[in-house]
Amino acid sequence: MRLDLNADVGESFGAYKLGQDEQLMPAISSASIACGFHAGDPATMRETVALARRHDVAMGAHPGYPDLIGFGRREIRATPREVEDLVTYQIGALMAVAAAQGVRLQHVKPHGALYNMAIRDAALADAIARATAAVDSTLILFGLPGSELIAAGRRAGLRTAREGFADRSYKPDGTLVPRHDPGAVIGDPAAVVGRAISMARDHEVSAIDGSLVALELETICVHGDTPDAAVLAARIRRALTDAGVSVRPVGAD
Repeated sequence: MRLDLNADVGESFGAYKLGQDEQLMPAISSASIACGFHAGDPATMRETVALARRHDVAMGAHPGYPDLIGFGRREIRATPREVEDLVTYQIGALMAVAAAQGVRLQHVKPHGALYNMAIRDAALADAIARATAAVDSTLILFGLPGSELIAAGRRAGLRTAREGFADRSYKPDGTLVPRHDPGAVIGDPAAVVGRAISMARDHEVSAIDGSLVALELETICVHGDTPDAAVLAARIRRALTDAGVSVRPVGAD
């Protein structure tokens, strides 16, 4: 078995520091780097690319809505054309920063509200996929299993990677419990590790109502702003390795 372990990173902005990027990097195999709209700035992008490169971590763009105040987690009513433009812009920005350090991007993973809206909205999902394919058709598009985002990536001729979330609660339909609902973010390290192993080995996870949700995954995410994210990621990686799972970037041969 092989599986990618990813985290959302590079989400500081100016004088405001967020996340545990330096501690996370040794534990993960792929990093989704904020591109300046929901978080991040040019210096943070440069520093995060350098940090990921030092730890041999694959990198991807983490584009979101232009919503610094809401951290990209508030829904914005944008047209598919507007979404295509903002995703193109953000991928291109990170691609240039990475190229300046001799690095190519591996993937694209939408952030926050953009991700959650594209899961169910085919037009938005197609806009994200078109932007990704237009910039670089070798990029891998991340999304929830069975979502419009995965379907759109395949329609655009992109390779896709189905993603699970070890530190988030699921609804019975396989979507994530909204962050404003009680129990949406799981803080118990043992529970998070157990859910990651269940996803990897048993291809399922317990929903918020106790039912089981079937999941076929290529990558598991730990959110960089989850409390003790670095500790969680290290424990998950160790547990996966002990269970016989090879933790490697999703784009590795």
